[in-house]
Amino acid sequence: MTTHLTATATRSEGWWAVSVPEVDGLFTQTRRLDQIPAMVRDALTLFPELGIDPADTEINVVPTGDLRHVADEIRALRESAEQAQSRATAAMRSGARTMKSEGLSYRDIGAILGISHQRAQQLATAGDAAPA
Repeated sequence: MTTHLTATATRSEGWWAVSVPEVDGLFTQTRRLDQIPAMVRDALTLFPELGIDPADTEINVVPTGDLRHVADEIRALRESAEQAQSRATAAMRSGARTMKSEGLSYRDIGAILGISHQRAQQLATAGDAAPA
C-alpha cells in the first residue's frame, strides 16, 4: 500500500530545509526541489521501525511561505486557463460544424475563426466516422 507523506520545504541560505510532519525527527536538505522526494526516501531508511517502504511512498513537496502562495495562485490560473481552452475548443468545434452545415467552405470557416483551413476541417469533422 502506498504511503503518502508531505515534505515541507523552507528556503534557507541557498538550500531547501525539508521536514516531514508525519515522521517525527525526519529532516534533510537539498539544493533543488526536485531532489526532495529522493532525499526523503533515503532518510526514511533511517526509520525502519515505522514500517514505511520508501519505494512505495508518494511524497508531496510543499514549499512554505510566500513561495507556496505564488505557486498556488499560478496553479489555479493555469487550471482556469486549461478549462477556458477546453471550452473554446468545444465552441470552435460546434461553430465550425454549424458553419459547414450552412455551406461555408473550410477556407471561409478558417478565415472567420482565425485558424487555418486544415484546422477548420479538423474541427468541423471531429468525431465523424471514417468513410467505409
